Amino acid sequence: MAFILTFLGKGGIGCTTTAIASAKKYAQLGKKVLLVVQDSTPSFLLQIGVEVKSIVTEISSNLDAIQLQSSQLLDDSWEELKKLEAKYLRSPVLNNIFAQELALFPGMDDALALNYLREQDQTGKYDVIIYDGKSSLNIVRMFGIPETLSWYIRRMRNLLENSDIIKTLSPFVQPVTSAVLNVSWSVDNFAEQPSNEANQILDQGKNAVNDPNRVSAFLITNSTPEAIATARYWWGSAQQVGLTVGGVLLNQREITPEIETAFNLLTINSIPNMESSNLEELSSALPDFQKQALKAPKPLTIDTNNREVRIFLPGFDKKQVKLTQSGPELTISAGDQRRNIFLPPPLKGQSVKGAKFQDAYLIVNL
Repeated sequence: MAFILTFLGKGGIGCTTTAIASAKKYAQLGKKVLLVVQDSTPSFLLQIGVEVKSIVTEISSNLDAIQLQSSQLLDDSWEELKKLEAKYLRSPVLNNIFAQELALFPGMDDALALNYLREQDQTGKYDVIIYDGKSSLNIVRMFGIPETLSWYIRRMRNLLENSDIIKTLSPFVQPVTSAVLNVSWSVDNFAEQPSNEANQILDQGKNAVNDPNRVSAFLITNSTPEAIATARYWWGSAQQVGLTVGGVLLNQREITPEIETAFNLLTINSIPNMESSNLEELSSALPDFQKQALKAPKPLTIDTNNREVRIFLPGFDKKQVKLTQSGPELTISAGDQRRNIFLPPPLKGQSVKGAKFQDAYLIVNL
C-alpha cells in the first residue's frame, strides 16, 4: 500500500511546484514514487521540464509521472463497466455504446482520478503516490467521494427494500432474475447483490482516506490574509471528508505570531521560495510528511464509552456549523461541505442530548 500525499491552498500558491519537489525528495530517499497530475494544460510540463504523457512516464530513477487525460480514463473505465455488466446480465446492453462516444459530465474527472489512484495503489508498485489536482475544491470533493457514494448506496438500497414495488414483485424476483440475468438473487438480497462489490471498494476508500498513514494533505500558504484564510477554509473542508491535514508549508515567509495562531494545532514548516528553478533547495527543506500527519488532529473521534462524538472543524465558527440527526446518522454541515456520520452499534438509535462548538471542535453528546 502506498502513502498518498496531496496539497491544498490558494490558487497560484505553489501546490504543483511543491508536488514536484516532494516527488523528487522521496525518489532521492529511495522510495518508488508516482507523481499524478490532473491538470492537462502545458503548465505542469513547463514546471517539470520533461515531457510527460498520458501514460506512466519514467522521469528519473525511482520517479514516474503521468498527466491524466480524463477522456482516456473514461474509455478505460467504460470497458471495465462492460465487463461488470456481462458478469450480471446474460444479454449485455452496453455493447452498442462505445467509450469514444461518451462525453464527460462535470465532476466525472474527480471520480475517474480517484479510481486511477486506487488502481495504482493496488498494484503495490509504488511506496508514495503524490497527487496534484486541478484545484483544492476538486481535491477535497474527490477524497470525499467514497463516503458520499456509500451514503447514497445505503439510502437507495433501504428505499428499494422497503418500497411497495419490491414487495409487490417479490414472488417473481427469483424466477425472473434466474432466467433473464443469469444470477441467483432472492428477494432478501435483491437490493444488495449488485452493490456488494461497490460497497467493498468504497469501504476500502473510506478507510484509506481516514488513515493518516495512508492518505494526507498539507496546507500551503504565505503570510497574506487571503492565503491564510483560504488555507484555513480548506483545512476545515478536508476534515469534513475525513481527510487528515498533516501540517502547513509556509512559502517565502518567516513564521509570525499570526500564522502560529491561525494554525496553532499543526506543525508549521517554513520553506524557501517555490520556484521550478529552485527544486533541489525546496526538496531538501520539505518535512517528513507521513510522520507529521500521524501527529495531526483527527477529523473525527467517536468515544462510545462516554457517548461522545468530536468533529474537528477548524476554519469555521459556530454560526457556520449545523447539526441534524436522522435515525442512526448525524449530519454535519460546514461551509460548502456536508458529512453524514453513521453511528457505531453502541450508539445506534441514541438521540442527541447536547452539542457545543468549542476550540474548533463540534462536540456531540448522545
